[in-house]
Amino acid sequence: MRNWRHRDWNAGKLSGIKPLVTLPATLPSIITDWFAARDWTPRRHQLEMLEAASEGRHALLVAATGAGKTLAGFLPTLAELIEDMRSPAQAGVQTASNNAALAARSQPALGNTLTPESGLHTLYISPLKALAVDVRRNLLMPIEEMGLPIRVEARTGDTPSDRKARQRVKPPHILLTTPESLSLLLSHEDSVHMFSTLKRVIVDEVHAFANGKRGDLLSLSLARLQTLTPDLQRVALSATVADPDDYRAWLAPYGDIDQVRLVEGEAAAEPDLNILLPEGRVPWAGHSGQHAIPQLIDEIGRNKITLIFCNTRFLAEFIFQKLWDANEPKYAIGIHHGSLSIEARRKVEGAMAEGKLRALVCTASLDLGVDWGDVDCVIQMGAPKGSSRLLQRIGRSNHRMDEPSKAILVPGNRFEYLEAQAAYDAVAEGVRDGETFRPGSYDVLAQHVMGIACAGPFDEDQLLAEVQSALPYSAMDAATFARAIAFVATGGYSLRAYDRFKKLVKDPDGRWRLSHPQFAAQHRFNAGIIVDAPMLEIRFRNGRKLGKVEESFASTLSPGNTFTFAGMALEVESIKDLDLIVRAATKPATNIPSYMGARLPLTTHLADRVRQMLTDRAGWARFPDEVREWLEMQAYRSQMPKPGQLLVETFPHDKRHYMVTYPFEGWNAHQSLGMLITRRMESRGLMPMGFVASDYALGVWSLKPITDPHPLFSADILADEFTEWVETSYLLKRAFREVAVISGLVERQHPGKRKTGKQVTFSTDLIYDVLRKYEPDHLLLEAAWADARTRLTDVGRLGDLLDRAADTMLHVDLERVSPLAVPLLVMIGRESVAQGSVDDALLMEAESLAGIAMTP
Repeated sequence: MRNWRHRDWNAGKLSGIKPLVTLPATLPSIITDWFAARDWTPRRHQLEMLEAASEGRHALLVAATGAGKTLAGFLPTLAELIEDMRSPAQAGVQTASNNAALAARSQPALGNTLTPESGLHTLYISPLKALAVDVRRNLLMPIEEMGLPIRVEARTGDTPSDRKARQRVKPPHILLTTPESLSLLLSHEDSVHMFSTLKRVIVDEVHAFANGKRGDLLSLSLARLQTLTPDLQRVALSATVADPDDYRAWLAPYGDIDQVRLVEGEAAAEPDLNILLPEGRVPWAGHSGQHAIPQLIDEIGRNKITLIFCNTRFLAEFIFQKLWDANEPKYAIGIHHGSLSIEARRKVEGAMAEGKLRALVCTASLDLGVDWGDVDCVIQMGAPKGSSRLLQRIGRSNHRMDEPSKAILVPGNRFEYLEAQAAYDAVAEGVRDGETFRPGSYDVLAQHVMGIACAGPFDEDQLLAEVQSALPYSAMDAATFARAIAFVATGGYSLRAYDRFKKLVKDPDGRWRLSHPQFAAQHRFNAGIIVDAPMLEIRFRNGRKLGKVEESFASTLSPGNTFTFAGMALEVESIKDLDLIVRAATKPATNIPSYMGARLPLTTHLADRVRQMLTDRAGWARFPDEVREWLEMQAYRSQMPKPGQLLVETFPHDKRHYMVTYPFEGWNAHQSLGMLITRRMESRGLMPMGFVASDYALGVWSLKPITDPHPLFSADILADEFTEWVETSYLLKRAFREVAVISGLVERQHPGKRKTGKQVTFSTDLIYDVLRKYEPDHLLLEAAWADARTRLTDVGRLGDLLDRAADTMLHVDLERVSPLAVPLLVMIGRESVAQGSVDDALLMEAESLAGIAMTP
């Protein structure tokens, strides 16, 4: 492995700081000599993690990317394993020859002084399969260089079944896995034996999933592990936590933050962050940033390796293709996203690690944990959407906390320029986005209960107490828990007559157990939290797999159609079952796959900053001329909303009447508000014709003018129209499909075959209709409602928006379109285009509207 110093494991040779003379007694000499041979000094936070372990406390480490978080998390484990495995006769012995061997960076002959004991010591939990594999690769180097007989293995969905079976019987000392794989391990009868020696759990990148359903599942698994091994130490690592106490509470049993020591790393070097201005003008509309392609090619040429982040897989494919079209220097450029095949991703990851690529276009698939030391520039295409996400991506560059990371923001339009500037300021101030924690989901609880039953009979009261020790479920009462048990046992009142839902029965002693062993296999085959849209495998006729596209996209294709995927132009030959058979196209591709649910939300923190920018006229001087002139003309012709104020503009245009409002609450909330307002407008005879939403604004057009917008934004819209809309729209059915799959009510696959998306949808829709009619208070309907309110409609931000409207609405009636409305109106009827390319027609329409709006 090359360039060790550039990796996250870099112990931190601090320039200008005198190394410690002595190290804690808890750090074995094998490790101290390994440090010394490299002229490295442990960082303060690494030593504090050792102290927390020696005190028997749980710990949360918040440290910058490149600060050696991974080493800090594993250092107590390595120290303990060395002490545990060293024979008494050899304890403390360290020969001069071993020191010389370390200094020469060869393996010391220490293996014969250690007597490895079988048993799992440490679990490392990663949000990504690739991250677990990457950490294993990096963890093996120091272990091998120290000559330690410590076994490290990964266990993910990609691990061969024979290795998984062997791991349960003879586990390694350190097992690297994911929340879902851990949950499956706990569903086996031998889990009590497997985890009996467990001493520590390390949760990496905890911010990435703690406040979601995967975090709910992991919190329940941690509670189970704590029951099996009461002295278990919990450790969490993160670089981008806004409020550490929230995560200390999530990590601690019973939410007792005093049990968790907070360890904070040293401040990292300030990043070298810039906003790329186009050689022409900042575009009015579009999200792709394709105007900057020539500048990106130049930037790739100036750096060793450049990571180009895109917010969606669609945009990644689009930008990759545009880069290749303009790649006259013939730079080696790759692409990486979650829909590519495992083989394709591994190939490009290997090429990056070996330094064979000059640039890699990627998505959130590389947000976390990838530590290629020679990456010296990160480019963010389009809006960053949040300061924490941007900091995470910036950290992929350089990966050394003592030297600045280089990053460039490429805004796609004028509003995105403001967002980019807001993110730039937040990063400069070291401010991160806050995360919202919510109660644990019932569908996840049901899956966990079924997993516990697969491991053996359980007592309901004892399991309730265990579940309540997990913070997301700390408020769970006995009655609600009994409903969850009843659902797992019978499917609920309306479904209990069907044998396929009768999974649990009560023993005479009152304990719950599986009604039949087949349900254990069924559970393990279908368990999981991530519910992807139905996918089809893309493959050539010879069987080579390229990746996956969603069933909804594939349904629009016919033989002979062409599309771009993985940077290749492909022609459809046929669609067979769940396979999309393709061949290399001989003509240009006309389409790029789109994926549902890929829209990243604008954080509340960045939204607040953008609002403040709009009224900070003194700060406009630092903006490009066209952005400053745009804002100045808006202030002249209309008004700027003050922080906390809701600006609503009404004006006629092209024989229609428009209402545009600027809440800056994100696309989800605006989309929901658009649905509600048009329903209310229709009931009032205003004849709405449609609406369009962005992260920044909402526009509605109608045949009749809106003279007073206040009644349209009244808070009772959430009590009346919202409930009716959700119940009669596809949203609740969509949410129900997900909770039905997660809870185990509906199976995604059987051995040897997998259901199509249509089959799963048909099953869930049928059950949904039955429950709505006969059991409207069913646990899963309640869970679906919770999902529809929070994730699908962002009702929390919608409520904040309406609260603001009640007292602070600023209505401005104009004779024509305003400058601030131009980027939104250009999107009408062209959302699919605005998400990717900005074609000539779009540009012409934008300039035409701008000409009207920017005239005094």
